[in-house]
Amino acid sequence: MSLSIAIVDPGSGNLASLSRALIRSGEMADVPVDVFITTKAEELAKADRIVLPGQGAFAACRRGLDALPGMVEALEEEVRHKGKPLIGVCVGMQILAQRGLEHGVTDGLGWFKGEIAPMDPQDGEGHAMPLPQMGWNGLDFAPGAHPLLAGLEPGCYGYFVHSYAMAKHEAADVLATTDYGGPVVAMIARGNVAATQFHVEKSQLTGLRILANFLRWEP
Repeated sequence: MSLSIAIVDPGSGNLASLSRALIRSGEMADVPVDVFITTKAEELAKADRIVLPGQGAFAACRRGLDALPGMVEALEEEVRHKGKPLIGVCVGMQILAQRGLEHGVTDGLGWFKGEIAPMDPQDGEGHAMPLPQMGWNGLDFAPGAHPLLAGLEPGCYGYFVHSYAMAKHEAADVLATTDYGGPVVAMIARGNVAATQFHVEKSQLTGLRILANFLRWEP
């Protein structure tokens, strides 16, 4: 019997690559998967796991989510009340915070303490570094710290594209960081909810391993 995976579509990007990555990770994990992309809140009820992606600006992603009738309420019901595992990706991680500061102040879902603030990276000589942070960066984490990191070693690479990052967060929620002119939150988790600032679907073996672990995860 296959595992049903719902990818919520807030209208912020092409989700085909994420769908392909989930299918590939299912093959890696020896877990048959049925992946579907949805804009319908009621379809989350039939999913075993949920993926919340996002690209672009925080405010636009939140507007896209709010434009899907009943979707925010369905996420609350299926994930926070029923305990279905969820993974957020890129802006899909950011929107789990209390608020975003991009183009004004926008409320997030508030599942994690913190806000999404502008990055101000500086090199060792105090010079501003380019934004967005774009490209491959190594991940720093404690081996064995979480089931989603199983089979990975510190220093493995994720693919990042962002100019805003999580701040004022709870240290206990942070699974992994990366360095870009200082530490940047790269991965968070609490209970049955986890998320990555980097694009798992573009992060080759690192991303596939995280998704394979997500499919097997029993929080």
